[in-house]
Amino acid sequence: MSSLTNISPADQERLVIVGATGMVGGYALRDALEDPAVGTVTAIGRKKLGISHPKLKEVLHQDFADCSALAEVLSGQDAAVFCLGAYTGAVSEADLRTITVDYTVEFARVLHASSPNAAFSFLSGNGADPTGQSRIPFARYKGEAENAVLAAGFLHVYIFRPAYIYPVEPRTEPNFTYRLLRSVYPVFRVLLPNQVIPADDLARAMIDVAVRRTGEPGGSVLENRDIRALVESLSLPSSGSE
Repeated sequence: MSSLTNISPADQERLVIVGATGMVGGYALRDALEDPAVGTVTAIGRKKLGISHPKLKEVLHQDFADCSALAEVLSGQDAAVFCLGAYTGAVSEADLRTITVDYTVEFARVLHASSPNAAFSFLSGNGADPTGQSRIPFARYKGEAENAVLAAGFLHVYIFRPAYIYPVEPRTEPNFTYRLLRSVYPVFRVLLPNQVIPADDLARAMIDVAVRRTGEPGGSVLENRDIRALVESLSLPSSGSE
């Protein structure tokens, strides 16, 4: 992130992160807490993070189908990074739609009502289909969520569509496909670099654009290739881990 350390508290950003107990959200949280441009980080989730930091305010919220109770917490925020989601196959299709679409729509509604000038970074996915024509539920639901976020009225919206997100740190993979992808990642990174992105690089980019409101007002859709280019343009140190 930025190397600037002499930023006055009045100029620091107030940032919200949803999904900080997940892989990308966890890296986003670490990065935000280290970023001198960020003054406060409000992490909203269902489970405790198990960490403490002078910048960190933790808010437990169980029902993302109704975020009305978060209106006061979300008031006066400058940016939000939304990483809440579920793996295909880990939940039923109905729950996948609820988590992917309904939770996103509801959070965006309350955030915009409380902080209409906030920038919004949304973790979508490769193949997201805003037309709703895809036969793949994940693609349809991510596309529907993208449409809702773009229509919510925020001045800056950043839609991130990563391909395979490399975990960087060892973890228990959610299914066989992810175990396979992790094993072949070193080859993918060389032969198909625009089909992979390290989780920490993705998180840094999501934080940076939202906090600094990169680009012109409006909605920006960043495919995997764009995310990689963004990481390079921001001079963010890529992990390149295997």
